[in-house]
Amino acid sequence: MSTQLRLPLIGLFVLVLSYACTPQPSGGEDAGQILFSSDRDGETSDLYRIDVPTLETTRITSDGNGKFAGPFSPDGNRIAYTFFGLAGTDIYAMLPDGTGSTNLTHEEAAANSFPAWSPDGARIVFTAWHEGGNDLYIMNPDGSEVARLTDVPGDDWDADWSPDGSTLVFLSDRDNDPGVYDLYLLEISTLSVTRLTDDGINHYAPDWSPDGEWIVFRGHQDGDGEILVIRSDGSGLVNLTNHPGEDWSPSWSPNGERIAFQTDRDGNWEIYVMTADGTGLTNLTGDPADDEWPFWRP
Repeated sequence: MSTQLRLPLIGLFVLVLSYACTPQPSGGEDAGQILFSSDRDGETSDLYRIDVPTLETTRITSDGNGKFAGPFSPDGNRIAYTFFGLAGTDIYAMLPDGTGSTNLTHEEAAANSFPAWSPDGARIVFTAWHEGGNDLYIMNPDGSEVARLTDVPGDDWDADWSPDGSTLVFLSDRDNDPGVYDLYLLEISTLSVTRLTDDGINHYAPDWSPDGEWIVFRGHQDGDGEILVIRSDGSGLVNLTNHPGEDWSPSWSPNGERIAFQTDRDGNWEIYVMTADGTGLTNLTGDPADDEWPFWRP
């Protein structure tokens, strides 16, 4: 996957578990909407919204600047996303219809990215590149009161909140070779860090399930990028996709019954959804352009 961010995004570990160990759907479906990035109408990525039941797709930005889609606020009334400027990237927020866009980070020639709202909507965690590495920072939803959460050699980045707001899951190579990322947990109240994985898989894009039990992520397994889940205590690793090609950026639906993700299994990046046990795959986008970075609307 190509990226303009200054992130070194670039093992063999097989664990076979019974079907009963995987997260199971409880019946019913999320209807809802998914935000994603696409270059289908130009050379840069704009933000689009797709209605899942009808597949009706709406373009919500068209200003000529590249963007990585980001999550909706917990009340569904704002979107945080990564904006590509002339010399760097910033965290912006806007209304779901694309209006009211506001720069939250305001750093010239900086690399700010991967925003995530706290469950109560009162804070945003994000990744910032300073002094040769990525670290986690936190701020208010208006961009005020920025505080640094991590400060160690290497890269700490791409965090997501536990549903109770007490803990962050994030990526780090602090104990590995540069660019080899494991999952770690950070307790907000104490800033204590616990390593969650040490399994030889390169991990990306963690997303915590709404019930707090599972973390879904992209893992590089058997030479391919797969969507995997692991319990929040580090047990129960399961490969949900197990398909040749690259699967990336998983996102739980609001009720935890489905997972959206991007995949190049059709020759370009498309947005797929599947049930939480990896079955029921559906291609939502079906467009020859690249559709990436899905996020469900609460």
